[in-house]
Amino acid sequence: MPSSITRNLVTGGAGFVGSHLIDKLMKSGEEVICLDNYFTGRKINIEHWIGHPRFELIRHDVTEPILLEVDRIWHLACPASPVHYQYNPIKTAKTSFLGTYNMLGLARRVGARLLLASTSEVYGDPEVHPQPESYRGYVNTIGIRSCYDEGKRIAETLCCDYQRMHQVDIRIVRIFNTYGPRMLPDDGRVVSNFIVQALRGEEITLYGNGDQTRSFCYIEDLVNGIRLLMDGKHSGPINIGNPVEFKIRELAEIIRTKINPQLKFVNKPLPDDDPLQRKPVIELARKELGWQPKVELEDGLDETISYFRKTIS
Repeated sequence: MPSSITRNLVTGGAGFVGSHLIDKLMKSGEEVICLDNYFTGRKINIEHWIGHPRFELIRHDVTEPILLEVDRIWHLACPASPVHYQYNPIKTAKTSFLGTYNMLGLARRVGARLLLASTSEVYGDPEVHPQPESYRGYVNTIGIRSCYDEGKRIAETLCCDYQRMHQVDIRIVRIFNTYGPRMLPDDGRVVSNFIVQALRGEEITLYGNGDQTRSFCYIEDLVNGIRLLMDGKHSGPINIGNPVEFKIRELAEIIRTKINPQLKFVNKPLPDDDPLQRKPVIELARKELGWQPKVELEDGLDETISYFRKTIS
């Protein structure tokens, strides 16, 4: 096989974002090594590539070192929904710190470019709205979400220190709320929660009064954005998300209308440290990457609902 083919390592490759990224890389004719410990990843997401000569699947936990020869490392491994990252918060923090440390060590040894999937959660419950990359965040360091929020913040720190000390070629993307096919039905994220409850004919749960806001980016737009970042010259951090802001109640009403307009809402208390507002400033992505989201929420929701109709019982 020609040596000019790019060799990619995707950590968390059997997960929601990772599997869609692998689809794009494989269709582009590149080589892919998928690394996953299957905590939130699912083999079914990448099973269509198993046996392909340019694809390799390794069951591995990134908190342990691994020796591989690769050109690019897409470091996505870490549970990203509150239900999963709070299940074992110490392991979540270890995944962000030790996992990133191990991948940076690998990148340094083999001269690979590394992209870190960071998160809008580094902004915490923001006092600045919308959130530009220059905003340093307002995070509760001892709260129930801090294993993830602070984990990603130290992961960013490690990347920048490896860049300064060892000239490792890094890219940092701050991912805002993403949705689409292959989300887990039980991951506790608002889009999947609403769709699954509606398809099962259950009451739709709103936390608080539903006035908190989020901005929802379709998975295809996100993957296009992170590929442009990896291919470009800007190291980041760069926000990748959809700057159109919706109240949670608005989202619930759209989904209810699409699936079953007769369903009722039920209100529950707002979880601790749940951000009240979340909206990215994406001017840097527009300028440096020529990127902006293209998929409208209504269209993305139709694709996501269709996926869940086929997969949930």
